Amino acid sequence: MLALLALPVFGWGQEPVTITLADALARARQYGTQIQSANVAALLAKEDTRQVRAASLPSVNAFNQFIITQGNGTSSGVFVSNDGVHVYNEQAVVHQELLPLIRHAELNRAQAAEAVAKARIEVAARGLNATVIQDYYAIVVAQRRQANTQTSVQEAQSFFEITGKLEKGGEAAHSDVIRAQIDLQQRQRDLQEAQLAIDKARIALGVLIFPDFSSNFRVVDDLQELAVLPMMAEAQNQAAASSPDLTAARAGIRVAGYDISVARYGYLPSFGLDFFYGINANEFATSTQYPASDPGLPYRNNLGYAAQATLNIPVWNWGATRSRIKQAELRRDQARLDLSLAQRTLEGNVAALYAEAQVAQAQLASLRSSEDLASESLRLTLLRYQAGEATALEVVDAQNTLIQARNGYDDGLARYRVALTNLQILTGNL
Repeated sequence: MLALLALPVFGWGQEPVTITLADALARARQYGTQIQSANVAALLAKEDTRQVRAASLPSVNAFNQFIITQGNGTSSGVFVSNDGVHVYNEQAVVHQELLPLIRHAELNRAQAAEAVAKARIEVAARGLNATVIQDYYAIVVAQRRQANTQTSVQEAQSFFEITGKLEKGGEAAHSDVIRAQIDLQQRQRDLQEAQLAIDKARIALGVLIFPDFSSNFRVVDDLQELAVLPMMAEAQNQAAASSPDLTAARAGIRVAGYDISVARYGYLPSFGLDFFYGINANEFATSTQYPASDPGLPYRNNLGYAAQATLNIPVWNWGATRSRIKQAELRRDQARLDLSLAQRTLEGNVAALYAEAQVAQAQLASLRSSEDLASESLRLTLLRYQAGEATALEVVDAQNTLIQARNGYDDGLARYRVALTNLQILTGNL
């Protein structure tokens, strides 16, 4: 049976929202700025792919130009290349680079970069999940510590009353009453600190799981639901198969490989075709009327087309192309190193979390036994004190031992739960 941890509300009148761990993770994925930033980066990479694909297709432009040239008494004016004092250009220009149609490295590189950006979304999500899990169970543990401290306050209050009664009966010294009162005051201060820890943990989680800041919620205590720890080999295989870090690193190697191909294009020529249709005349008109004295040329047609082919052959650029290729090869080598490091880091993280979960699981029975023994020790010490066989200091020490044992058991539960949940994240099961 899951226990709901009701948390105090800071001025809100609404009923607190109940949040499970799955709810917290889903909310963080929806509102977390890390994931939103990664999504934007993926969308930017997608637009880069579209732009590269569009760059290989024909482009159409409207060319509009008016040129005025200083006259010098001739028909062309001072600048003979302008072919007139007034020149009008109104043309539709179609341009196509032919060689990119058979060169695919640019598009492949953009697609690989898009794959990297998409993998980074999951990387950001897993990093955020780890933070949410830590904050979530910080609330659960803080709430349990508050409950333990509340119990210790009651025990300290009971001991204070016992010392008072024994003092009135002449069976205890006044110093025992003072010692019990000091212990009670300390327990009360600990209770305030426990409440503060809950508030701070709740604030930290609220920042991550709500679009607008809110701490008006409660969490579900599931520490007693002890899931089964998978086999180590199975965890390693699942982690390697589902790791977004490895996916991003492998895509990064592909990007670097395509960078080399693109850099090598600098050695190849470029070949482009241009088609022009429109007006290129000394008069802004589709036709020019000639004087009636020249009956052979009643008008001149200004509307027409032209085409050109351009072949640019690289000859010498002082080794710049070779330098770009070298840079791309170095980036590829670095990408391979990054993949190797990502693989080792993943294996190390899985091994560390697995070992953490194993030890935490193995210690639970011992921690539970310690709590039971500490409780029995306090009961017996209190009976011995009432019988005059123990001191007040021994009772206080037994109380301290019990609160530590209670907190230790809850910490052990949280330790196992957090390690196992983080292991589930690495293996792609959460």
